[in-house]
Amino acid sequence: MKYISTRGQAPRLSFEDALLAGLASDGGLYVPESWPRLSDATLRSFIGADYATVAKAVLHPFMADDVSAERLSDIVDEAYACFNHPEVAPLVALEDGHYLLELFHGPTLAFKDVAMQLLARLMDDALTRRGQRATIIGATSGDTGGAAIEAFKGRAAVDIFILYPDGRVSDVQRKQMTTLKDANVHTLAVDGTFDDCQALVKAMFNDVSFRQDMSLAGVNSINWARVMAQTVYYFTAAAKLGAPDQPVAFSVPTGNFGDIFAGYVAAQMGLPVAHLMVATNVNDILARTMDSGVYQTGDVVATSSPSMDIQVSSNFERLLFELTGRDASRVRGYMDALTQSGRFEMAGDELTLMRALFGAARIDQQQTLDVMRQVKADHHMQIDPHSAIGVGAARQAVVADGVPIVSLATAHPAKFPKAVVEAYDEQPDTPQRVVDMLTLEENFIPVANKLADVQALIRAKAQA
Repeated sequence: MKYISTRGQAPRLSFEDALLAGLASDGGLYVPESWPRLSDATLRSFIGADYATVAKAVLHPFMADDVSAERLSDIVDEAYACFNHPEVAPLVALEDGHYLLELFHGPTLAFKDVAMQLLARLMDDALTRRGQRATIIGATSGDTGGAAIEAFKGRAAVDIFILYPDGRVSDVQRKQMTTLKDANVHTLAVDGTFDDCQALVKAMFNDVSFRQDMSLAGVNSINWARVMAQTVYYFTAAAKLGAPDQPVAFSVPTGNFGDIFAGYVAAQMGLPVAHLMVATNVNDILARTMDSGVYQTGDVVATSSPSMDIQVSSNFERLLFELTGRDASRVRGYMDALTQSGRFEMAGDELTLMRALFGAARIDQQQTLDVMRQVKADHHMQIDPHSAIGVGAARQAVVADGVPIVSLATAHPAKFPKAVVEAYDEQPDTPQRVVDMLTLEENFIPVANKLADVQALIRAKAQA
């Protein structure tokens, strides 16, 4: 299996090289040269199988000879042993035909753990065998940072630098990044938005000399391995609902488009995905794009669902590559227009193709609270605001009669106690390890939204 850039001007790479590169050298995102297909017999074998078994079958075709089946088996088993639910991603029934996929049973209580625990082990394994060291940099709107730090803390082959928007993440999200004492962990509080943090990371990867000097590697969902790992829970959820003999729809709280693109990948691999619902908050660039075909950035609005407070959804570029028939020059044109004017307009055939599988809904602050309260009243369970947006969007999805829809619950309510108190007038049921963490001293570095300042800091701190 080889990997190619969405912009067509970077070299083809093996899985392991794409894993360590993160962003392609031409600024594009790596995708497989072709999509592996799983037979119906393989999909039926997932019914009743445990999560790790499904993960090994889904993931290995993407790795070819780079990672042996035996080594992958050990890595997968170790990655998911740290989850506190035996199913890793259990499925819970809501109203008839509507289910909640709980993706928050990992060590940082967010869906990012599912991919990050695997990614860290794959990357550490590759670097150790090669006798190399890497400097990992990433931007976070809240959950990626904590999940990455938890997964990479103390690992001998990496230093990790996470940039987060100062004042724009929840207290729990921030402290999951700032209370660790490991020498290889560095948390940077940027005076700006998540989009600013993401732009800084991309700029560092595009600075060839800096990238080479520091041996940069990325762990945001620009890294193909993140998206790859997230495809697994689409297969496990669908298997529980009767796939491949039963098509299934999904509603996905969406910010950077990586999680829902994983659903698209699952569909290309043969999973009968009936519909993918893009669930957005008031930062609704993706819903507007689905409606009009015009992708146009605006100001970021701070909300109670901060992981979705994004106007530049990086992984949408991967979908554009697919919608254009893998026309890299066309993708480059769109990305150049976005850089120059903050907008581009999709062609009519691309929009039609997108709408054949995807829908979208914008769920505002009041609607988010209403959904949180309704789920508590009807099902006696708290949900966080991101998950509520997924549930709200699912209720607007247009799917055929008899097709179940699965809403992805992307975070534990304990990560967003202010929103929980506002919705329920009660504190979330917080795990003891989170209660203990909130009392710890924080360690972070304030930094201006300036590329030179961030690069100088990384040069001073990294060991690579």
